Amino acid sequence: MAQEQVVRTTVALTGATGFIGSAVLTALVARGARVRALTRRARGEQVADGRGGARWIPGDLADEGALAALCEGADVLLHLASRVAGTTAECEAVNLHGTAAVTAAAARAGIGRIVHLSTAAVYGVGPHAGITVDEVPPAPLSEASRTRLLGERHALAAGAVVLRPGLVTGEGDRWVVPALAELVRRVPALWEGGEARLSLVDRTDLARLITALALADHAVPPGVHHASHPEPVRAGDLLAELAAHGLLPALSGPAVPWAECRRLLAAAPGRISERQFALIALDHWYRSAEIWHLAACPSGPGPLTRLPAAAPWYRGHLGLPEPA
Repeated sequence: MAQEQVVRTTVALTGATGFIGSAVLTALVARGARVRALTRRARGEQVADGRGGARWIPGDLADEGALAALCEGADVLLHLASRVAGTTAECEAVNLHGTAAVTAAAARAGIGRIVHLSTAAVYGVGPHAGITVDEVPPAPLSEASRTRLLGERHALAAGAVVLRPGLVTGEGDRWVVPALAELVRRVPALWEGGEARLSLVDRTDLARLITALALADHAVPPGVHHASHPEPVRAGDLLAELAAHGLLPALSGPAVPWAECRRLLAAAPGRISERQFALIALDHWYRSAEIWHLAACPSGPGPLTRLPAAAPWYRGHLGLPEPA
């Protein structure tokens, strides 16, 4: 009997070296996908990825030829590249014009399945307590979030599944836990009693979800979806778990109201703004169960359970000693 031929999905991937994209690349290769990954390396440096199997396409989101090479013959486009900070021009170049360009290249190549990574930060400062998609109008406050919201329009016009995760933790996180480390130093109190509910997702779980959307036999219909773990995390529980692994000092004492938290923050200047503080100290919880169900992807045990595996990376990044 002839051996059955295995047909592998070819995935075009942007953002493959980033925080989330690198985890997606690893997951795709582990599932046997053929991966073409866009890279800003010099032309001619198409190499096999050390983690196995990926073909690198030199170029960027402004390079029409590179985008054509990325998309030609691919079955799926995963557009995970984004600019999370920078000037208006820098954010527009990647988040708006880059999204328009790569989704147009995908359309020309006949790619029938597109997944685009956005962010729940498009809603702006809450509090947001268990909202569904666009239950409140998006009101982005940063140029990064504003341009990512504009980029969503191009992705949706191309028939994409658009994902809006909340806070993403795990190895490589240079925003959430580092911000918490600064904030507990500047405002050493239980912010609103630690009762804020937050939408979090570990990067490995988010990568599993994106990989499932790419490789599933069935396609999820186009549209916007929240993409955090379905169960929100209490801010106090997050702080306590980080303290248990020696990543933050333990906080105790009475609940401190938000007005006093703002005063304490202003009295101790630092990198994190009041707007960014609010994203962690007040409710920012987005209902996310639907996309996991549609992708037939188990959501996993939750981001707090994943933190021990990431703790060594966080200690190195924060310059903390190993526990005794």
